Amino acid sequence: MKIDGGCHCGNIKFEAEIDPADVGVCHCTDCQSLSGTAFTTYVFAPRAGFKLLSGTPKVYYKTGSSGAKRAQAFCPECGSRIYASAAVAEPERYNLRLGTIRQRHELRPQVQIWCRSALDWAMDLGSVKQIPRQP
Repeated sequence: MKIDGGCHCGNIKFEAEIDPADVGVCHCTDCQSLSGTAFTTYVFAPRAGFKLLSGTPKVYYKTGSSGAKRAQAFCPECGSRIYASAAVAEPERYNLRLGTIRQRHELRPQVQIWCRSALDWAMDLGSVKQIPRQP
């Protein structure tokens, strides 16, 4: 599936070819800290299928609990998270952040990972009151 997207301020734009079956949710504590919320929703994009169209993300490297380093890329202007990847010059794939993808309504998560770190309430949002717009 062809997708496109960008950051909140429009500085960074990208396009990618993805498989909708590769959409997931990560509940790890790094994703909680990085997102400022309970989890991160992502989709894998192979290196050959990912293209930056404008802007240059700021990248920093974080060492995870496994000891592996991960590149975290975000817009240097607005701070939107764009992707994470292996900390190498040419990663095999990019974990694109779903909120930056224009077609996000078509991309339903197929797996949840790091569930042992999940906030209890994040695993059962069906019972939470829903309001269509800001009250």
